[in-house]
Amino acid sequence: MLNALEIVTTVVVGLMVGVEFSVAFVMNPILNALPEDSGQLGHAHGGRMLGAVMPFWYIGSLVLSAVWAVAGWHHDGAGLVVVAGALLILSVVMSILLLVPINNRNKTWTPENRPADWKQQLNRWNRFHYVRVAVIVAAFALLVAALA
Repeated sequence: MLNALEIVTTVVVGLMVGVEFSVAFVMNPILNALPEDSGQLGHAHGGRMLGAVMPFWYIGSLVLSAVWAVAGWHHDGAGLVVVAGALLILSVVMSILLLVPINNRNKTWTPENRPADWKQQLNRWNRFHYVRVAVIVAAFALLVAALA
């Protein structure tokens, strides 16, 4: 049973990392290259869509990691899972304090109502997101290492 939990947790966190990595390094550059207001509208739509799904994914990943840490406490790699869980906690805290407030504003913007500093706000979100991606990549790497 522990083996199945380890695999499910690693896959769930790995998929989350893949989505967030693609947002940072694929989707955002594509949206930023679109003409006129298309990019801003795409960012707003993405914020609504992913903003509805990602909280469950982040919390679910954290819960799975916590269950793995408890269930596998006396097994090799438990320390790595605990550190991965701590990094996932950090990613959730970062999300709540830094990224979600910007995303909540962004997802309501249209070309008619967006603030003058909308590009600066999106750039700030991107900087925070890069850090968050690094944190969850590190958590994923620790989970993978714990499998060995």
